Amino acid sequence: MPGEYPLPAGQAVSGGHEDSQNATAGRSWHALRRVGGWAASAALATTAICTPLGFAHAQQASIAGLPVSTVEVIQLAMFVGVMGAALISAIALIREKGRISAENVELRGRVADLNASLQRSEALLNLRDQRVIVWANENKKPELVGSLPIETGAPDDRAAFLGFGRWLMPRSAAALENAIAALRDKGTAFELIAETHANAALEVHGRKSGAHVIVRFVSISEAQRGQARLKLENQRLSAEYETLIGLLDAIDMPFWMRDADGRLKWVNKAFAKAVEAVDSSAAIRDGKEFLGTQSREAIVQQHQTQPLFQQTLSTVIDGDRKMFAVTDLVGKEGSAGIAADMSAADAIREEYSQVVRSHADTLDQVATAVATFDAGQKLRFYNNAFQKLWDLDAGYISSAPDNALLLDRLRSERKLPEQQEWRRWKENLLSAYRAVDPQEHLWHLPDGRTIRVVANPQPKGGVTWVFENLTERIDLESRYTTAVRVQGETLDNLAEGVVVFGPDGRIRLFNPAFGQLWGVSHEVLRQNTHISAIRAECDTRADNSPWGDFVSAVTGFDERSDRHGQTELKNGSVLQHAVIHLPNGQVMLTFVDVTDSVNVERALKDKNEALQRADQIKNEFVQHVSYELRSPLTNIIGFTELLSLPGTGPLSPRQREYVEHIGSSSGVLLTIVNDILDLATVDAGIMQLDISEVHVHRAIEAAAELVADRLEEHSIKLAIEIKGAPKSFNGDETRVRQILYNLLSNAVNYAPAASTITLACRQRAEGVEFSVHDDGPGVPPEVLDTMFQRFESRVNGGRKRGAGLGLSIVKSFVELHGGTVRIDSGKDLGTTVICLFPDMPAGVRVAAE
Repeated sequence: MPGEYPLPAGQAVSGGHEDSQNATAGRSWHALRRVGGWAASAALATTAICTPLGFAHAQQASIAGLPVSTVEVIQLAMFVGVMGAALISAIALIREKGRISAENVELRGRVADLNASLQRSEALLNLRDQRVIVWANENKKPELVGSLPIETGAPDDRAAFLGFGRWLMPRSAAALENAIAALRDKGTAFELIAETHANAALEVHGRKSGAHVIVRFVSISEAQRGQARLKLENQRLSAEYETLIGLLDAIDMPFWMRDADGRLKWVNKAFAKAVEAVDSSAAIRDGKEFLGTQSREAIVQQHQTQPLFQQTLSTVIDGDRKMFAVTDLVGKEGSAGIAADMSAADAIREEYSQVVRSHADTLDQVATAVATFDAGQKLRFYNNAFQKLWDLDAGYISSAPDNALLLDRLRSERKLPEQQEWRRWKENLLSAYRAVDPQEHLWHLPDGRTIRVVANPQPKGGVTWVFENLTERIDLESRYTTAVRVQGETLDNLAEGVVVFGPDGRIRLFNPAFGQLWGVSHEVLRQNTHISAIRAECDTRADNSPWGDFVSAVTGFDERSDRHGQTELKNGSVLQHAVIHLPNGQVMLTFVDVTDSVNVERALKDKNEALQRADQIKNEFVQHVSYELRSPLTNIIGFTELLSLPGTGPLSPRQREYVEHIGSSSGVLLTIVNDILDLATVDAGIMQLDISEVHVHRAIEAAAELVADRLEEHSIKLAIEIKGAPKSFNGDETRVRQILYNLLSNAVNYAPAASTITLACRQRAEGVEFSVHDDGPGVPPEVLDTMFQRFESRVNGGRKRGAGLGLSIVKSFVELHGGTVRIDSGKDLGTTVICLFPDMPAGVRVAAE
């Protein structure tokens, strides 16, 4: 059948031997088929011819009397036919073999020619001046043939060569990748010049032929390299020119370019819009000019002497005359110019002048003195308060005096603080003109006033001086500090019971007299206890208990009105009570024992006025307590530190002693307030520990540094033992330092002078253990159980009595870490406080009381 056993396709091999053998075998097969056909035809023809002859011979034999059967006749005919067919087939095969031999000779010659042509092609492809990439189809990896010279910087490695961005310049690599993508997707042929990192130029050609995509890299000659570099430079300059033209066309300032004859050859959109043209081409075609004839003539006239023209010119835009800053530059082949609208800048200047005048009018109305000096230290602005503060003559101050001369005049008039080194003090003050950040000074004037001086450097040079009178403020703060201390001592020593409840119904403040009057147990009477628990215990001590009304007054939303009353307890005591609503939503209850009022009525009448004054002081204190104390205390401490600085002026020894007492007392009060707030936070269950890595040595050094002054004051040594301590453990480093500071402060208070306090840290199986030991008088056994109670302060051989919060804070913070605290002490054996922290806190929890 035609088409059987076709030649294999797509399997061309170098040399072509397999193709020639397959072709020869195919032709031999077809020849044999033809010969076989001829033989069969001959056999049939011979059989057909011989059959009648057989019958004739059979008839003759029958006539001659020979015994010839039909079968024999058929066999004879078949033999004769086969022999004839064999003869004919042999003749046909001999002829076909000769023809096939001739064809084979012709095919071997053609295969030899093809092999020679293939070897020539491979030799051409493997030249050192070109490399070819061939993609057979989308799924197969590309084939690489040939190589490029080493000086081109092209890698020989297949993967490195296909990474064009590694050895081609970024611009060339991007262009080549885009061209190859277009070639493979759309069959778009390309030719381009690529530049390598070695500054070599390559010609790259891309073509698509049938199912193959071919990209050829060719190393070019020196002349061609020069042309390629020029082409690359032309491409770069063309791109830069297009970018520059695009930028000029986008800016909102008219721009134009003229030829050597002065005619417009390019304008941007802003130019076309200014001359009311449809577009840039229309403006050039119609010859519409942006500037008037006189302005253009002035530009041409100046170009005759110098190439650059810069001047402010006027022109009419949209019916309004506007001022433009025109810059025009002439060159060999023409000129180019640009115009910037100055109308907006003039409007901004006018608005700025109005704002400055408005600010000046505003500063004239304020009570704080303000003066501004320029970069040359000349007075440029002052308000009325500045003139009144220094009582300066209007004529002198209006003459723009120098800052240094003004200071000299104020000093001569004894209006400035006395300085031992006046020149150095003045130079330090005037250094604000060279400073970047504002400077602040505190002046104590000879007339008793205290002035806060702020020097604020200006961005364009110069300084603005602000003088704030703090005399009344400092006086009020001193009075406030004295009142707080007096009221605190008064509350602690009142026989009247006082308890303050917050808006949530929990105790915020109470004194010991309250618990004594009502007989409330220490387990119930403590910070953060709810009023319902107090009521449950107090209701059993009175027949007609008023605590139901107290609960309504504290937690209810009715009208907040103060009330008074009297209650008789079952033990015969009579208490007068008062319900007072504080401004911050808290409620204060006061109780006075009036059981002996009948017996001491006369004495009470004599002391009535004193009690009323004490009650007034108490009420004022409670109102002050309701506000935050930390902000004013921080201000007091800050100003005390400012007073002690050398920059604020010299202090007499007595003044410095007073300042140190103020600072130390304010620090103690601020510490007490912070301790109370910390305990309140712990009791509320909202304190969160910042768990991190705590470095033992650093925490101990920080705590020791805080008590160094007190140790030196009493000649006490601090021995630190950390040989068995770990380097770090997990905990809240701030709270650990606070714990160690409180333990060391407590030990310093009780340690004898010239003794030694031992701070030790060691690793235990349960965690990290800190201990502080002092050689003080020790703690009696009956007092040990109350050592951690809040506001339980006892002298017991100590130097001074504290607020009774130090050990309470220690216990709360240690238990927040999941640790424990214990005290080992005895008479004349000293005291050791031991705190054990776990290596890994179990979690943040509320510290138990």
